[in-house]
Amino acid sequence: MPLARASWLITVAVCVIAAILFAISGYTGYTITLIAVGAAAAVNLLPPA
Repeated sequence: MPLARASWLITVAVCVIAAILFAISGYTGYTITLIAVGAAAAVNLLPPA
């Protein structure tokens, strides 16, 4: 696995974990922001067109 792909996977994983923790804590705004950032990072994992 290339280093760039691994770094994007780690970024997505951290965003998902943080979003879950913020959701449990009741911070809705931060949860939505982290989901958006994770989704934006996940776009970089798609194969090139």
